[in-house]
Amino acid sequence: MALRKCACIDTLYTELPWLDRFQAAKDDGFEAVEFWDWRIRDLDATRAAAEKAGIAISGFNGDADYSLVDPAHKEKYLDYLAQSVAAAKKVGAASVTIHSNALGEGGVVVNHYDDLSHTVKLCAMYDTLLACAEMAEKEELNLNLEALNITTDHVGNFLATTQMGAEMCRLIGSPRLKLLYDVYHMQINEGCVCDTISNYADQFGHIHVADAPGRHEPGTGEINYKKVLAHLEACGYAGRVGYELFPLTDTKTAVQAIMKNA
Repeated sequence: MALRKCACIDTLYTELPWLDRFQAAKDDGFEAVEFWDWRIRDLDATRAAAEKAGIAISGFNGDADYSLVDPAHKEKYLDYLAQSVAAAKKVGAASVTIHSNALGEGGVVVNHYDDLSHTVKLCAMYDTLLACAEMAEKEELNLNLEALNITTDHVGNFLATTQMGAEMCRLIGSPRLKLLYDVYHMQINEGCVCDTISNYADQFGHIHVADAPGRHEPGTGEINYKKVLAHLEACGYAGRVGYELFPLTDTKTAVQAIMKNA
């Protein structure tokens, strides 16, 4: 059974007005869409456009200006996450994506927290994630914790390995808290994609796809996505695969490559 394809409409279909992107993604064969910042979108109009197109909204980012690794941010982080969960329900999204560090314009890590030890950051993340998981269970919404590459796009991000994220999720043990495995980010940070999938696929709640280097569509870089996606299925992953990538030329060409390499 082919994995369900999800288009990030903050990187794909950007040549179209926002509300036209939903139908375009549906017409191209995507089962769902995702995006980044709910605060800049008209949520009622967004939900209406998705429902008219008959396409699901998978999720969006939920933590904005606050960091899991900063113990002083715990209450502010949870307050903002509650707003994101409410926004997800309003728009009909199934999940919210969260990160270890606050991200600014262009995904720049706002604070590297060089003044905090590894121990403090790790314990603060675990403590706040426990409360996040409790909120997610109460609200019946999924949280996906994403690790990011720390050499190319997100220098200074704390959560940089699949192992740390997956083991954190395993320790917390909530069915509502899983890892977002971004193949592009993790190919840059650690490689060994198929071995990593074998070890941690049971903790994956969502997948992101882009080729490396470049963050473009499959076939433009070094990752064998036919093998990767087949291995995900073989290891029991049955969720969505989100194509969060920047077209090398245009959306049409990128979508053709996505469908060819699925």
